[in-house]
Amino acid sequence: MKLIAIGAFALASLAAGSAAAQTANITHGAPIAGICVYDNEEVLARSTAGQSVQTGMQRLLTEVQGELAPYASAIQTEVQSLQQGGEAADADGSRRRALQTRAEEAQQLEQTRRNELQYTQGMQLQAIGTAVEPIVIALYQERGCSVLLNRTAVYSANPAMDITPTAIERLNAALPSLSFNRMTPPAQPQQ
Repeated sequence: MKLIAIGAFALASLAAGSAAAQTANITHGAPIAGICVYDNEEVLARSTAGQSVQTGMQRLLTEVQGELAPYASAIQTEVQSLQQGGEAADADGSRRRALQTRAEEAQQLEQTRRNELQYTQGMQLQAIGTAVEPIVIALYQERGCSVLLNRTAVYSANPAMDITPTAIERLNAALPSLSFNRMTPPAQPQQ
């Protein structure tokens, strides 16, 4: 089902970590005063709150897959039964119409669960973002930064300019983990 692929993508993007990781064999020049780097993806991958989101989303995805599996199995069984029975198995077409209705219901349920998972993940990432923002601001000011660069956009930077590890430490202290269940997105206004 599509949900499995979307869930796997969401978890992979959350767990991507530091794709532009610092190369260990590079000799860096002196840190440049006033320039700092920060990697939000690394914060999500390495902080305890980020890891709890990864674990929680995997748990929710597994639950949803378990919920949807019987629908897929029942629909597949009915399709096979209709194919094997031929025209005689459904002379008036009522079984095919009922099958179509069940398939549409299953598809709607899958879409609903996908929306719930996306909303839930978004809310958890927003909670981490809300918690880490004042930490990053404080580090920016403590280190006397004039420019804060996204570390994933920089090939390499002197580790002394990187505020990410300290941000992770402080986030771990401020928000050790997140515990959550699947959330229902707010209703969209009718147009």
